[in-house]
Amino acid sequence: MSEAKIEILQWVENNQKQIIQFLQELVAIPSDNPPGDCYAIAEHLQKRLKDFQFDDVQFLDVDSEEVKTTGMLRVANVMSTTAFGQGTGPEISLNAHGDVVAPGMGWTYNPYGGEIIDGKLYGRGAAVSKSDIAAYTYALMALRNVAEELNGKVSLAFTFDEETGGDIGPKWLLDRGYIKPDMAIAAGFTHSIVNAHNGCLHLEIEVKGKSAHAAAPHTGFDAIQAMSGVLHSLYAYRESLSKVKSAVPGIESPTLVIGLISGGINTNVVPDRCTIRLDRRLIPEENGEQAEKEIQQVVEQAILDYEGIEVEVERILLANSFGPVREDEQLIQTLGSNWKEIMDEQLEIQGVPLYADARHFYEAGVPVVMFGAGPKTLLEANGHRADEHVLIDDLVKATKIVALTLYDLLKK
Repeated sequence: MSEAKIEILQWVENNQKQIIQFLQELVAIPSDNPPGDCYAIAEHLQKRLKDFQFDDVQFLDVDSEEVKTTGMLRVANVMSTTAFGQGTGPEISLNAHGDVVAPGMGWTYNPYGGEIIDGKLYGRGAAVSKSDIAAYTYALMALRNVAEELNGKVSLAFTFDEETGGDIGPKWLLDRGYIKPDMAIAAGFTHSIVNAHNGCLHLEIEVKGKSAHAAAPHTGFDAIQAMSGVLHSLYAYRESLSKVKSAVPGIESPTLVIGLISGGINTNVVPDRCTIRLDRRLIPEENGEQAEKEIQQVVEQAILDYEGIEVEVERILLANSFGPVREDEQLIQTLGSNWKEIMDEQLEIQGVPLYADARHFYEAGVPVVMFGAGPKTLLEANGHRADEHVLIDDLVKATKIVALTLYDLLKK
């Protein structure tokens, strides 16, 4: 290992306490989405990046009308671009999100406390993905002592709408040219390099009938009864999805979950409406619009058995899948090489069944992987559940790996 790399690793070791403290600060600031007012954490990040002596720190407000379309309240993106040498080398974006799901119930520790117990830092966002904000920030700072050896740019792009799709976060920055990366690293976990993720289709299905008095049900058309037929058909369709297999390691089959249902007026009234919302996960080999057509056909066929019934299917969300990015891409090869220097285990390059912001870079033609601070699986970290946490060891290792990777990619 070169002297420059040893110096980078030593700097990270010497600044472990500061990295941990920075993450604790971020965890302490509520940034639940919904409701989606993440201004406080964005303002704090702007201030801290200036404290850390980053140049060109930008606080980029998103228009209120654009924000409303996502169901959020206020959004500003925070970014800073650091140039090395002539700045003519590659531009690399590091993107992590500061919005989180609400804590929910069942916590053993304060979800905003950032407590450290047995080497684990607890709090909402500790793993997804405030830890990546801390790791990326300090990884870039670790290059300052070897800056004369580098040429290119690194942009920190911290956004706050991942939980609602990323359209006014990373996509907004890319579309407006605030970042123009040649490659990107997006929020992920320390124990693998993620080169693909599933897409996601959310649909709302509304069945309309005709209300009637419960004493004369034959004078109405029962929307809930018709919806039961739709549900039966959708669950049969779900069973068929298990036969479809992805060729991407880490991703298995498409899935379908019906997560919400509502309907009816009162106990003594034939229901005239029933509505469901479903989540259809798309493997990388699938097309979201084709999946939507399949579901539309299943629903329309199901209601043919019910007189006086109408149905509407509305798309709520279509998030395309990403990848797989080729394993021989320079970004993956360089990241993988440095990963092996730090981690004492076998590197896995794989996809994940969730969907995330990495897809926006992929759709823009930017080679991207998901890598950051965290465990082997989301379940292990209690991501989106009570007692979410990150291992301090993983936070430090991720910071080192990202810093070494940036050095190699930018080296003259």
